[in-house]
Amino acid sequence: MSSRASNYWKVIGVAGALAGLVAWPGIGQAQLDLSGVTQTITSTTSTSTTSTLTGQASAVTAVVLGTVASLADTGTLVDAADPLGTGQPLGSIPGLVSAEALHAVTMGWTDQVASEASLANVAMTVAGIGIAADTIVSRALAVSGAVPTGLTDIEGLTIGGVAVSPTGVPNQAISIAGLSVILNEQIQSASGIVVNALRVTTLDGLTNVVIGSAKAGI
Repeated sequence: MSSRASNYWKVIGVAGALAGLVAWPGIGQAQLDLSGVTQTITSTTSTSTTSTLTGQASAVTAVVLGTVASLADTGTLVDAADPLGTGQPLGSIPGLVSAEALHAVTMGWTDQVASEASLANVAMTVAGIGIAADTIVSRALAVSGAVPTGLTDIEGLTIGGVAVSPTGVPNQAISIAGLSVILNEQIQSASGIVVNALRVTTLDGLTNVVIGSAKAGI
């Protein structure tokens, strides 16, 4: 099996692991919604308390000169009983990024929300600098009464042709001429977490690309 095919099936396989998110240890914090639109769900638990659920995932979201484009975006969770999922074998934003095996899913229960995004064979060029990765996965989990958690996995990352090893520490910053790069971006809000596996921004702020974004809140 070729490495390209292997990466495809490796990423597809993470969909089956989403239910296991409820067992994550607390490892991160995050917030972010590039679209600026947050829909909410009000659910009632058996103890008659109410919770507001939010969830969304996308494989790629890019803002270029104020124009937003996305690939494999679930949209916002609107019903805890109706999980959202989307995927495509190939996807690209011309002149910016291309990838394979794009996948995004978000689902909720009365007391928790879990979201995941993944993709393979990522290739992009921002401000003339090439960035590539074999696989990228991000996951976010919010459970009522607990600190929201998240994690990312980035394999085979290169920036400008140089191999980069993610530390796993949230918000790992890498400075490159003309670019700001953040790995495992995690920022916490009062109600949840958004985990962005990879964010690339030009220093003038006119181009902002997020690869692998997962949001969960309750």
